[in-house]
Amino acid sequence: MSGWGGFFVSLLNYKTEKYVIAENRRIGILFRLYQLAVLGYIIGWVFVVKKGYQEKDEAVQTSVITKVKGVSLINSSQTGPYLWSAEDYVIPPNVSLSMFVNFESPKVPNGMCQSDEDCLEGESVAAGHGIMTGLCLNSTGTCEIYAWCPVEHSKRPTEPLLSEAENFTIYIKNFIRFPKFEFSKSNVLETSDDSYLKKCSYDKENHPYCPIFRLRDLVRNTGNDFQDMAAKGGSVGILIEWNCDLDKDSSECNPRYSFTRLDMNLNSSITSGYNFRHARYYKDEKGETYRTLYKVYGIRFDIMINGQAGKFNIVPTIIAIGSGVALMGIVTFVCDMILLYMMNTSSFYRERKFEIINFKYDLLPRCRNYV
Repeated sequence: MSGWGGFFVSLLNYKTEKYVIAENRRIGILFRLYQLAVLGYIIGWVFVVKKGYQEKDEAVQTSVITKVKGVSLINSSQTGPYLWSAEDYVIPPNVSLSMFVNFESPKVPNGMCQSDEDCLEGESVAAGHGIMTGLCLNSTGTCEIYAWCPVEHSKRPTEPLLSEAENFTIYIKNFIRFPKFEFSKSNVLETSDDSYLKKCSYDKENHPYCPIFRLRDLVRNTGNDFQDMAAKGGSVGILIEWNCDLDKDSSECNPRYSFTRLDMNLNSSITSGYNFRHARYYKDEKGETYRTLYKVYGIRFDIMINGQAGKFNIVPTIIAIGSGVALMGIVTFVCDMILLYMMNTSSFYRERKFEIINFKYDLLPRCRNYV
């Protein structure tokens, strides 16, 4: 039967596998080596390393509380003896504005003028210190501005004011929760020793789970010197990483700390460092407002938390096993292609591999000739 009729009839044929044992050592070795490789991948990588039998939760919920401790006594010619505590040197960068009449510096770009037309009222000067009043002062050749008096004279320090701050400590208390498994924990080590937190200090080898860090050690772990960074300012990242296997006891779910400097730009040293300005305001007996402006160079600590938790679940286990079985099937296909189409004896293997059975003719009784 030919044409469309033969095509539709062929759709009703049924194909079944026929197993042929090919005594070919090279193909046999290739087949077994591939099977061993797939088996090693499934057991070693999928199940042992990646824990493919577990359900994962990467949506970690977290909260952080910090507390800095340490005092330093400074005796300078400007302030005299002054005791610095955490309330003095842990400062959020707040900005407040108020206007007074002052004169812009002739060193500021666009600060020079020849007439009032050069000083647009209400416009700020780029890299300047205030807002123009619209008047040009002939005596100085500069625009009059609304600003605090006197203007800031910025000078970068060569050494830190609080050099003893390297011995200060920061206590980081971190709470995490994996909502999928209803699992919560803190980074404070569970111990029966009530005095542990009073005497421990983080050390990667001896106290890897102590949440109290010495500032000098934090900076040193980034590969930098504390005194140099404190003078120029800098930003240090503290990464707390939680990787919890919830098939084990909860006591084995502990954080890992790593440290890096965030403000270093290898292509430019101008952008490195960290500083900000803040002011303290007061009034004299006449009610006139004054302020003390501080340009603070210091170290900013950014705490970053990430992590994941895993727990056994039958669904990812079946998926992982199914993926391995599918990989096993690939080698059978490859070896068949080599045997059937890429060897000198391919035609011989094809004859043994494929057989067509026609019930209509093959089951007819055969004629026998008798002599």
